[in-house]
Amino acid sequence: MENNLIFAPVALQVALTLWLYIALAIAKSGATKRGEVNEERRALHDDAWPDSVLKINNNIRNQFELPMLFYVLVIVLWSMDAVNTYVHISAWAFVVSRIVHMTVHTGSNYVPLRRRVFMLGGFILIGLVGFLAYKLITG
Repeated sequence: MENNLIFAPVALQVALTLWLYIALAIAKSGATKRGEVNEERRALHDDAWPDSVLKINNNIRNQFELPMLFYVLVIVLWSMDAVNTYVHISAWAFVVSRIVHMTVHTGSNYVPLRRRVFMLGGFILIGLVGFLAYKLITG
């Protein structure tokens, strides 16, 4: 398998984050037009915005948590020439978990499901860290 293909799920994760920024701009514009925003508080206070905006905004924050570790792991594994089928499958599974997490978070926001999906992504990253440790130990 081509090692550089490991950047395809990375590109999709980046696209997901950029899509959320676009969705946030659209949601904020709509909320403002509908008069759902406390104009006096909007510059500094999240509570000035309706829940529909807050869900997207909070999910954007999540895109700078686990995904940052994902980016680092992929770059390190790629630079070590340690990308294999396991890494590819794990990378795609992680990104799919992030898409599902985003869908739940910005939709129903059902916390028990959102937590399980978040934890799945975390366990995938733990597996990649374990693989990286194995590669570092065994050379």
